[in-house]
Amino acid sequence: MEGILKLVVIESPFKREALKKYLGNGYEVFATKGHIRDLPTKAFAIDIKNNFEPKYEIVPDKKALIDELKKKASQSDEVLIATDPDREGEAISWHVANILGFNPEKKCRIEFNEISKKAVTSALEKPRKIDLNLVDAQQARRVLDRIVGYKLSPVLCKKIAPKLSAGRVQSVALKLVVDREREIEAFVPEEYWNVFAILQKGENLIKSSLATKKGKKFVPKSKEEVDKLISDISGKDFVITNIKKSKTKSHAPAPFTTSTMQQDALNKLGMTLTRTTSAAQQLYEGVEVKGEGKIALITYIRTDSVRVSTDAQKACLEFIENKFGKEFVPDKPNIYHTKDNAQDAHEAIRPITMDITPEMVKETLSADNYKLYKLIYERFLASQMTEAQYANVAVNFDCEGYGFKVNGKTMEFPGFTRVYKEYVEEDKKEGFDGKLPKLEEGEVLPCKEIKPEQKFTKPPARYTEATLVKAMEEKGIGRPATYAATITILSSRKYTQKEGKYLYPTELGRKITAYLEKFFSGVINVKFTAHMEQRLDDIASKGEDWHSVVSSFYNGFASLLQKADASALTMKEPPQETDIVCDKCGHKMLIREGKFGKFLACSNFPKCRNTKPLENEVKKVGLCPECGAEMVERKSKKGKIFYSCSRYPDCKFMSWDITTGKKCPNCKSPLIKKGKIVKCSNHECDYKENNEI
Repeated sequence: MEGILKLVVIESPFKREALKKYLGNGYEVFATKGHIRDLPTKAFAIDIKNNFEPKYEIVPDKKALIDELKKKASQSDEVLIATDPDREGEAISWHVANILGFNPEKKCRIEFNEISKKAVTSALEKPRKIDLNLVDAQQARRVLDRIVGYKLSPVLCKKIAPKLSAGRVQSVALKLVVDREREIEAFVPEEYWNVFAILQKGENLIKSSLATKKGKKFVPKSKEEVDKLISDISGKDFVITNIKKSKTKSHAPAPFTTSTMQQDALNKLGMTLTRTTSAAQQLYEGVEVKGEGKIALITYIRTDSVRVSTDAQKACLEFIENKFGKEFVPDKPNIYHTKDNAQDAHEAIRPITMDITPEMVKETLSADNYKLYKLIYERFLASQMTEAQYANVAVNFDCEGYGFKVNGKTMEFPGFTRVYKEYVEEDKKEGFDGKLPKLEEGEVLPCKEIKPEQKFTKPPARYTEATLVKAMEEKGIGRPATYAATITILSSRKYTQKEGKYLYPTELGRKITAYLEKFFSGVINVKFTAHMEQRLDDIASKGEDWHSVVSSFYNGFASLLQKADASALTMKEPPQETDIVCDKCGHKMLIREGKFGKFLACSNFPKCRNTKPLENEVKKVGLCPECGAEMVERKSKKGKIFYSCSRYPDCKFMSWDITTGKKCPNCKSPLIKKGKIVKCSNHECDYKENNEI
């Protein structure tokens, strides 16, 4: 360990290589691989009677890592903690400092928003004390989420079904999906008609749409009204009553925040939240680039700020002028304002340097990483460009008291649209019809055709992952780091399902929401959850006591728990009777649901306690190479799929792969199936069969 002057502690080992490029000699980088001290996974660990103090413990599989950290720290001249620049990262710093026995006043914390030479060098020059307000805000969130998860989930298991979970943010996000489905089911469509008049000017056809009747807005509601209109105007000419010309401008969109990046990646690239999060993390931590080695390409990815550093803005403007010309550079730099409820702790998501274009790294990046980097790069580039400019013409026509209109729009200067076009939902696209022929007020045009279209009002659209993220952000539910995880857990728990790109609540999800609305509507709702987010922000920004924030929540929550537990109301499915006869007492067997799924149980319980696995619940895959019986698919405690003999415990053979029932002719190890290939399960044996079994 000789020669280590300073030890830099980070979270992710994937950052190490990119970071070391900028630290120089005399530094060693050590990764904690996330939290090293946390609340235990299998215990409540919150001392409610002692002011809600959390009982942290060393993460079980991190003991050896901590020993190594302590050893390296003791042999270093200085330890700098450079965990992620957010509340979670600040909390990890605090835990590291505690484990290493640092004085609370020690200036050991450094942070950087990007892994670049300038950012890292600047951070090294300005170590600071750990921000205990940020730590306390994270502790409060952790404690609140633990209280809700550990106290409310057992109630759902008792009253609805086993293995259910609730969450302070998760359950509110689920409620949004359920409420939207209820709106759709309650929606009563209303008939209306669009009426178009195809007018002729020389060789040009102009499609005008019905707008008014006797000067008032008019939308026909029935075929009778349309027939009357057609009767009134058939064969009549249309007079141009007004022509209005105008110039409009469209301002560039702000650079990405976490949520807008996730929305655009799904809408434009078809990338799910999981794929987007993974790609963004890699681009931030460092990726292999030809000729450069491993370097980071974008700034920190968990942010709700649209702020951009002066240096980054200046570099981008110079790039725009050199590549596109001075006319694409605004007279004054574009400044974007962060929403009031945002933390604004970091910059927006942007490329670290404009010099590394997407095309330069396309060859070495994965498909997802390239697509996302291109999206981020072009969005930031566009955000600093001039407005797009349009010439608009609005023309009004009259025919027998019915008013028709048409709008023309032509682009005069592309501005930011030269590199980036915003995503617009189909039903929100503006109804401009492009360039119109030369027209004059008072001019009379013949009508070539009248085209009525029957329509019905549509219910609100179901959420997609992107629009649910947008709704959570707008309503103040959760934070940038939690959107993807929250939506993913709803799907993995089977509370929601996806058809195409749209999210539907499952029956189980609806049942959970209905129960929570009945007993916990005071705390599991949008308004209260957003209020709690603000209270957490107050801890971080104003130093409010986190114990008081948690206490104010718990006092009301505890009484709701008592009422729910005491209530006789249950939403459990009653046991289903079957024709299967108990082989021990002759009574009929019932289908019940337990901790590990559905099973058969004797209806003569408790006199007879006979139970059996439910055959259609067991997936049979392959054959046992030891006894020839069928193998069944099972899950380990950690959720990993494995296969075991259906004759267990008489035959205890198991495998992580599907077995064919045969053994390798070379080494007698079981043969396993990998797609269409049958091969030996012994890694040292190269026996293969290229036929499907």
